[in-house]
Amino acid sequence: MGQSYSAHYSVMLTDCLRIFNEELDPKSSSPLADMTFGAGGHTLALAKQFSGTKVFSVDQDPEAFENGQRLIKDAGLEGRVSLIHTNFSNFPNWWNENNSGTLLKGAMMDLGVSSHHFDSFERGFSFREDAPLDMRMNNSDNSIPTAADILNTYSEEDIANIIYEYGEERLSRRIARKVVETRAEAPIKSTKELENICFHAYPPNLRHKRPHPATRTFQALRIYVNRELNVLSDTLPKLYELLEPGGVLIVISFHSLEDRIVKRTFKEIFQTDKNAAKILTKRPLTPSELELEENPRSRSAKLRAIKKLDPGGVEFGSTKKKKDKQARRKRN
Repeated sequence: MGQSYSAHYSVMLTDCLRIFNEELDPKSSSPLADMTFGAGGHTLALAKQFSGTKVFSVDQDPEAFENGQRLIKDAGLEGRVSLIHTNFSNFPNWWNENNSGTLLKGAMMDLGVSSHHFDSFERGFSFREDAPLDMRMNNSDNSIPTAADILNTYSEEDIANIIYEYGEERLSRRIARKVVETRAEAPIKSTKELENICFHAYPPNLRHKRPHPATRTFQALRIYVNRELNVLSDTLPKLYELLEPGGVLIVISFHSLEDRIVKRTFKEIFQTDKNAAKILTKRPLTPSELELEENPRSRSAKLRAIKKLDPGGVEFGSTKKKKDKQARRKRN
């Protein structure tokens, strides 16, 4: 289990470290936070790059948490990296309860599903191998309905809406109809069963084109099961509030629905007070050609970053102040 995590590729790590290096105040010893420990790539790199600060990291997956504790110990970073076993949506509350009065100098979110989840076929995230249709990130929480529960109990209309809204699948109604027809004979239990349903719901002339007919449906169910978009929308503004003046928030997303939420949230923060925030990425950054060669799974990644300024609109390394800008406007 631990070995498969250690072979993970940290998406856009160079870009994350560069932005933090360029934008953060080197005098600040305030902590950093990584909202998904996963295989530990981003978290451990931050701890090594910023040796004078603590790094707090979060993961709700029991395997990632157990593996993470071992990785932190092996790296000799037990005193500087704290791993919290929870969903990142709980982090702002946890922080306020346990670190009241302390602000973060930087935070990052990698919204991608760990390669470990796709490669651990028994978790049901992938249709490359046959496995139970689970898809829960926290598979130890039995209060969360699995993908199989949804497919076997929800109405045809609700299933179609989930596949359309979270997978942007234009053939969602055909797939939902096929799901209901299939489950009338026997419950749908495995990834290969669902792959077969999606494949045959597509017209013959589209079945062998990319992406695979099941790709968007699997994405939709994973997002819905784990409430990924709701959690992201709720958490982004709260995480931004935890930043100190000069602090930076970086978010790496992997599909248009996530990127849209990040873009909209950053825009709303900026428009609330243009002198209190600076969007560092007018357009999202994408992986380099070298990274795409090394890790094709990075291909859909988009990185956006926002910086919190102090109440006067002063940016680290800048001598321009809000009142100076106002004075210039009056003269012009």
